[in-house]
Formats: sequence, structure tokens, C-alpha cells
Amino acid sequence: MNDIIHHTTGEIRASYLIETPFRIEQAAAAIAGEQSTGTFLKLAAETDAVGRRAAARVERIERLAEVAVPSLPGTRVTGRARYAQARIEIAWPYSNVGPDLQTLMATVCGNLGELSELSGIRLLDIRLPPEFVEAFPGPRFGVVGTCERLKLDGLPAIGTIVKPSIGLLPEETAAAVTAFAEGGIDFVKDDELSADPLYAPLEARIAAVMAAVERHADATGRRIMYAFNITGDLDRMRRGAEAILKAGGDCAMLSLNWVGTPAVLALRKEFPLFIHGHRNGWALFSRAPMLGFDFSVYQMLHRLAGVDHIHVNGLRNKFAESDESVLASARACLTPIREGDPRIMPVLSSAQTVLQVHDTYAALGTSELIHACGGGIVGHPDGIAAGTRALRAAWEAARAGLSLAAAARDLPELARAVETFQRHVR
Repeated sequence: MNDIIHHTTGEIRASYLIETPFRIEQAAAAIAGEQSTGTFLKLAAETDAVGRRAAARVERIERLAEVAVPSLPGTRVTGRARYAQARIEIAWPYSNVGPDLQTLMATVCGNLGELSELSGIRLLDIRLPPEFVEAFPGPRFGVVGTCERLKLDGLPAIGTIVKPSIGLLPEETAAAVTAFAEGGIDFVKDDELSADPLYAPLEARIAAVMAAVERHADATGRRIMYAFNITGDLDRMRRGAEAILKAGGDCAMLSLNWVGTPAVLALRKEFPLFIHGHRNGWALFSRAPMLGFDFSVYQMLHRLAGVDHIHVNGLRNKFAESDESVLASARACLTPIREGDPRIMPVLSSAQTVLQVHDTYAALGTSELIHACGGGIVGHPDGIAAGTRALRAAWEAARAGLSLAAAARDLPELARAVETFQRHVR
């Protein structure tokens, strides 16, 4: 039988940081073999024709340091006293994967964390051929659509979250939303813990909250955006999306790590909603330096599937993520994958107040983001409206090149915010 090869332009390339007690070349070859045509011994079926059609190859090796202690347990002992680290690049034929996000991740991640030749492996980057990228819808709205919807004029969307995170009845949630809307907030979201609790079913919460949103819009002409957490199985997700649209809402939140990219794709294709991506659980994939993968890969997958907003933490946050990582994540969201590609809106959150505004703007050079502050707004001693005005004033000052201290001299709400939150800096 003739060997039939489906020719495509381009290929898939992935870059890794690896650590191994073996020769770097041996470990890199093990990765390429494990993730394509190879196994632990040469098989008769692994012909030259199969190799030409589907084998991965090692494209590049950059040697780094050696360490005395392995980063991960379970590595096969070789007698070596040192563990070598390197950056490597592996290439696969595009035809191995086709336009499939799930198979892509099985290919570039797969069993790699379990290989006994490795004491560490982290996926740093993926480069995809144009035909892969063009096969996916991408965000329906992204940065531009979010700015237009919220009528943002050079400032970020000021956002917050309903607190307590869980436990409120539908009418109590609606009362909190009314207070936020009256306080001038642009964007409010459910917590990831609050999806469909028995005492506050999703559809009842949607009805109550959207009634509050509509009352405020009728009175003021200003419609806030509320992200309802519809995380669940596909049937429940679809019911939630339908309920949001029926009630006049336009934003759904998904816990991305637990619903997966198929759920994002389904929601993006079937419903004209903003998709707010929450990354709870992200540290399981990222916190170990020699395991998991970088956020640039993560945001790209979900952006291709159709997410419009995605969380990236914030500067000096309450979690373990460094400021450098937060900024790299936000920049990745704001960088097009290809020319004309809609960018996605980074959501900066976690212990955010007026104190981080100037550094955030200086580092990113843009205010195209959602700045989500819970305690940083509600914790203002003069209330939600004062907290919101203070945060907006801090952003106006940063954009105008005016220091926070100078701006605070002219606005009592901002001065009170600075004084209040400086006492709580850890």
C-alpha cells in the first residue's frame, strides 16, 4: 500500500524547560518519541514511512545550569550526582493533531510529567500554524467589545465581586448588586464557589440580580455588567446561558479548569454572551517552577476557544504569584495571536486597592483591563461610592502623570483610601 501523507503548511512547535540526570540529548529524544511514534522499544510497525508521516523531532537544545538535587521525585537513578537543566524545542507535524485543542494539549503535555528520564519539565510556549489558529472562533467581544459595552473612556472597568462568596439568598445577592450599581461600579461577578447552591439556585439568582440591574438602568440609563457563574455540566451550562439571555443579561462566568475548552467552545458558538474566564486552580499547573506550563500557553488555549476576559491576579496580590508573572500574564492577553486577532481583557484582582494603580499602569502602559477590587472598594470607610470614586481618581492620575499623593491632596475620598489601605499593607 502506498504511504499517504496529508500535506499541510507549518507545524506545531513547543518549547520546554527540562531537568534530567541523563544526557540532555537522550532526554529530549525520549520526549519526542513518547509524544509521537516511539515507545520503550523499537516496533516493527514503526517504519520509516510512519516516522516521516508522524514522528516528532528535537529542533533546539540550549543548555543551562546543573543542580545537585532533583526538582521532582521518582526520577530514574543513573549514578550521576548532578541534574542538567536545558531549554529545548520539539516540532510535530500539524497533521498529527489537526484543529483540536484537546489533542494539542495531549501532544505537547501528555505523559511528559511522568517520564522517569526527567526530574522536571515545564511547557514554556507553543507556536501554532495559521491553519490551526484560524480554525477556532476566538473571543466574540474581547477588549474592544468590552470597552464599547461598558462605555469606557480611557479608564479600566472598575469591577468587584459579591461577598460573602457563598451563602447569600437570591434577594440578598440582588441587594448587594443594587448597592454596587448605585456606587458607580461597572462590572460585578459571582464568586467561583457560587454556581448553583441549593438555597440560591442559579436561575433564581439570575432573575433577582437582573431585576436589580434593570431597575438601575431604567433609573440612570447606565447598565452594569454581571458575570453569572454557570459552571457545571454542559446541560446546566446551556440552561444557565439561556436564563441569562432571557433575563436580559450578557455575561457568563466559567471556571475554566473544571469545564475545559470544549465547554468554552460550546458557549462561544451557541450564545451571544461575554465569557468571563476564571482560572481557579491555576496554581496546580503553574506554581512548581519545574512542572506545569506558563500562562502564555493557558490564555492562548482559552482565547482560541472564545474567552473574552480572563483572570491574571494583580500586583502585590494575596497569593503566591510574583508581580513579574502577573504582568507577563496581562501582556500575553493583550498581545494578538495573529494580525487583527481580538485581544482578551485581563482581569486584575486579589487584594487590589488604589495603592497598586500607578505601578500597574506604569508597567502595562494601558488601562484596557478590568480592575476588580473587593475590599479595595467596599472597605473604603465612606462606602462603596467613595471607594469607586477613589479608584477611578487613582487611574485618572496615573494616566495624567500625576502622583498618587498629589492626586490625593485634591480628593478627600482618595486621601481616605490611601490612608486606609496603607494600614493593611502586608
